[in-house]
Amino acid sequence: MSMHATPPNDERPVILTGDRTTGPLHLGHYVGSLRNRVALQHSHRQYLLLADAQALTDNAHDPAKVRSNVMEVALDYLAAGIDPNATTICVQSALPALAELTMLYLNFVTVARLERNPTIKDEIQARSFGRDIPAGFLCYPAAQAADITAFRATVVPVGEDQAPMIEQTNEIVRRINRQVGRGLLVEARALIPAMGRLPGLDGRAKMSKSQGNTISLSATDAEITDAVLRMYTDPDHIRTSDPGRVEGNVVFTYLDAFDSDREAVADFKARYIRGGLGDMTVKRRLATVLCEIIGPIRERRMTLERDRGYVLEILRSGTSHARDVTTATHTEVRDALGLFSF
Repeated sequence: MSMHATPPNDERPVILTGDRTTGPLHLGHYVGSLRNRVALQHSHRQYLLLADAQALTDNAHDPAKVRSNVMEVALDYLAAGIDPNATTICVQSALPALAELTMLYLNFVTVARLERNPTIKDEIQARSFGRDIPAGFLCYPAAQAADITAFRATVVPVGEDQAPMIEQTNEIVRRINRQVGRGLLVEARALIPAMGRLPGLDGRAKMSKSQGNTISLSATDAEITDAVLRMYTDPDHIRTSDPGRVEGNVVFTYLDAFDSDREAVADFKARYIRGGLGDMTVKRRLATVLCEIIGPIRERRMTLERDRGYVLEILRSGTSHARDVTTATHTEVRDALGLFSF
């Protein structure tokens, strides 16, 4: 069987997910959805979208950055455990059906509804756009609806902050289905990890490359340790003997997300709360845990970097397969809406 051949009558649920190609991936991506993608790729038909077209909505001044990071994100996918024989990795801008579906879907959503989307509102505020919002950025919910429905995805692994995007996708699906009088498109559900959103190293609500509060999936042990030592803890926990708070303490949040030894973490929490456990001891444990997770990913990435031709062939093959899938959906939507086809 070829790398992206789909067995006949494959009734596994379809996953569509992906990332904007604005920089290498970090721990926030890993805990937010990448870990789920690796776990689900053999029980689902999974498509991973390198969202370079969406990345241009707020990076049009630097298209070279967007282009170069297509390869960087693909390397992170493969290094983290994505299997190209189980998951189709494809490039968004090379799938014209997605852009055409976006244009059609924009007729089924209002500007007011786009502006009310909580994810878009938060991102507009974070980027200080004011009213100077790139039109493509504002229309991202319609573009994401096109992405999801073009692959007929029913499951979308996302971080908690992206759940409103899936809700709006389903609104568009219902409007189009009402318009054509049948269940042409399928609704999707958001698959949100138990951890939810991973805070930044500085305690801010979100880990973000633009805020410089991340740990990349290619970080060295020294970089990981340095980042952990700079993490926010309980400001009132001055001496080891002082009782401390674990709520809102970034180091414990990360231990909850990444340390598989639940009993040890519970013991650390109890000792920290009653006093007698220093911040440095907790940070050293976290640094060790993160080095053990990121180390193998970093090593696999270094190996893959030496054969970029292999990675490009994965993208070429995956995008070709994705083009067939998305074009078929686009044709069905056009026909259902009664548009001309020649």
